[in-house]
Amino acid sequence: MTYATAGDGVRIGYQLRGRGVPLVLLAGQANNHHWWDAVRADFHTARSTLTLDYRGTGDSDKPDSPHSTELFARDVVAILDDLGIDRADVYGTSMGGRVAQQLAARHPHRVRALVLGCTSSGGPHSTPSSDAVRKSLVQPEAGAARRALMELMYTPAWLAGHPGPHHTLGDPSMPAHSRRRHLSASNRHDAWDLLPEIGAPTLVVHGTDDLLNPTANAPLLAGRIPGARLHLIRGARHAYFEEFRATASPLVLDFLTGAGSRPAA
Repeated sequence: MTYATAGDGVRIGYQLRGRGVPLVLLAGQANNHHWWDAVRADFHTARSTLTLDYRGTGDSDKPDSPHSTELFARDVVAILDDLGIDRADVYGTSMGGRVAQQLAARHPHRVRALVLGCTSSGGPHSTPSSDAVRKSLVQPEAGAARRALMELMYTPAWLAGHPGPHHTLGDPSMPAHSRRRHLSASNRHDAWDLLPEIGAPTLVVHGTDDLLNPTANAPLLAGRIPGARLHLIRGARHAYFEEFRATASPLVLDFLTGAGSRPAA
């Protein structure tokens, strides 16, 4: 395990794999770098991949102090600094997409191209999940809540043929205080006013059947970020990048390759 030290002294674990232009992969809320295990090799034909364990997850420190998506973005910058990487492509999904928004808007010189997957701007301008979805995730029986989350992430047909383990359902090693801090960070995210400041070429990707982060958020994001492209993957739920990897991974790589021919913002 390799570590970078954030500005507040917290150690952030990270993992660099492959060769080529670096692609930062940012996982969802309360998840560690294993979120990307099923698909990260898809990018190694043309990119190296850089993942991290958010503070509170995996091998990173787990301070019981306020977290935010802006803070997570600063942790990413600390890792880039540690590696001597000036600019990278960034692909964030779910809460990772929220972190990626902060990174691209507040540290524009560090982001060459941006992909935002199954995410939203947060705040009053976003479309929240329904009451039924939220209630399904806080059932008193842990097994029932986990099954509900699995069905929000993947289609029943895919789950029938892929019994797991699934690495997108949360980091089981997280202490309770870190789970609370992650939830608060994601809930308090509101980048609506920042989005027009994003100058990197941007692709917004979303599944048409995503109820966890409703699909309506995708055109809102794409319409708010100058020049952003939008691609909806039909039939996909929240974990489109894994279940529909045959579509999603080439889509992202093609976009990043094309973004390389555009002048820097």
